[in-house]
Amino acid sequence: MSRLEAKKPPLFISEPLTKDAVSQSLSLLSGIVKSCYGPTGRLKQLHNGVGGYVCTTSQSSAILGRLSVTHPVLRILMASVQNHLSRYSDSGLFTAILCCNLIENFKSLNIASCTVVKISQHLLSLCMDYLKSEACACRLSVDFSNAETLLYLISSILTSKPACMLNKPEVGHLAVLILKAFMFTVPCHVETNAVLGKCIIVPVKGRRVVDSAVLPGLLIEMPKIQLATPLTIKRTCSNKIKVALFCMSMSGDCFSPEEGTVTVHHGISLEMSELNQLLDVGKQLVNDEVGLVVCQKVIHPSLKQYLKENGVMAVDRAGLSLMEPLSLMTGSKPIASIHLLSHNCYGSLKDVCIESFASKHFVHLIPHDTVICSLVLCNRNETSWDELKHACETAEHVLQLTVKEPLALLGGGCTETHLASYIRHKSCSLSTSSFEDIGCSRTQYQLVADGFCRSLESVACSLNHDDGEALTDVVYGHCWFVPSGFPLVSNRSDLVSKCGCGINDNTANLSWRPLQGRFGSPVRQGCPKDLPVKVADFLTLDCFAAKCSGLQVALETANLILDLSYVIEDQN
Repeated sequence: MSRLEAKKPPLFISEPLTKDAVSQSLSLLSGIVKSCYGPTGRLKQLHNGVGGYVCTTSQSSAILGRLSVTHPVLRILMASVQNHLSRYSDSGLFTAILCCNLIENFKSLNIASCTVVKISQHLLSLCMDYLKSEACACRLSVDFSNAETLLYLISSILTSKPACMLNKPEVGHLAVLILKAFMFTVPCHVETNAVLGKCIIVPVKGRRVVDSAVLPGLLIEMPKIQLATPLTIKRTCSNKIKVALFCMSMSGDCFSPEEGTVTVHHGISLEMSELNQLLDVGKQLVNDEVGLVVCQKVIHPSLKQYLKENGVMAVDRAGLSLMEPLSLMTGSKPIASIHLLSHNCYGSLKDVCIESFASKHFVHLIPHDTVICSLVLCNRNETSWDELKHACETAEHVLQLTVKEPLALLGGGCTETHLASYIRHKSCSLSTSSFEDIGCSRTQYQLVADGFCRSLESVACSLNHDDGEALTDVVYGHCWFVPSGFPLVSNRSDLVSKCGCGINDNTANLSWRPLQGRFGSPVRQGCPKDLPVKVADFLTLDCFAAKCSGLQVALETANLILDLSYVIEDQN
């Protein structure tokens, strides 16, 4: 009998945030996410240390998903951000940076953690009430009848991903395509429980970004040798193409040895028996006037040839990912067994044609009502294509969120600095009874509020990666950046032209103060909600729902970590 080790007692770590290892890990994580933030963020290369795939990215989902952390405190932070990203797809770096800033600033205060938590929750409620009020001066209403604001929102997402390697014309081209693809997924006939369709991204690597295109319906890649030209497909008397969708193998090798033993009489060929059954299915499909057969897996060559001779087009190896959109687009029910074939399983299409992009050839399935579309996405190399695909998926998700809540927040750091100015203004005007309700003194409240505001301003400063100066104006509370290499002068009007979001210029005789000063000026005038005529050709906008969630997640996660008294680790 082998010797058994005695069980070790669990390891108790008290006040984990006071330990140097935790502080250093948090500081390192904060530095990583801050350096990736914004359009000029620095790229990161991630790999497993023993070779294999190397990921080049600045996106939070890719970075946090590949970082290996062992300490429970960092695991809590990363799990919170990843959970936020799984629901909103956007504002992951904002959430991570703000959470790290809050932990750092609140930890330095000589105030009990329970008091910090209560005060910060009150500050969060002030922010959320302001952001959701009509008086909020850092948000815009999104009008879906006007494409301009939607294009700003999409372009802001694309430009924030430097690994996509896009220039300005490419950003504009893709923004139009993404918006067009999203509009294809909106049902034409709105019902009580309307469901958005899907946009399928088709990869074409090694081509120019401007070669990208959007097509209604689905593209299924096929070898050129299988595509007959001209394309002849059987149609019904109403000029529709009847579609049968199979989610099973039709290769004739349905029997698997793992399923048990099959007894076959002498002289009987199991393979021929299965093929005859498949050919019987083919005859029924022909008799039912089916014009297109799509199979998730493989179709036997003999069955494929029989269908072709009878004017039925057969497409196999479609894959699991296309089954749901194919069913939604055609109205057909996936057939799981050749014994379940019936008339109510069939769907229909408007037309089928052949499309070619670069060296790839596709069958283009065109529906009657477009709720499914294909975005043929091109980029110069695999790394930039992978990053661009994720950016396009994020933009589509953001548009879906914006349909539910048609609002957008000003980007470029302006929402953060504006909120900081607003909180400083509100914290100075609270009554004594408010402090009694919270259970703190005015001094404690001011200290926590200042730490909260400096955390927000530090997020805005993280957009600047070139050692320039970050400013905020004392009228609108917007964020401004002075390029590096210029001396600090009293009159900064000569050095700044537009605020971070692009809605304000320096013609309003504004005055500025450096960001992250100890005390800030209150907002004396709201930022104009409607875009003035003088606005430049681009605004930087953020997703309202994603950023509001990120603000809440960052503060609640920071509070949870600050409130940790012990970490108990099992040593066995």
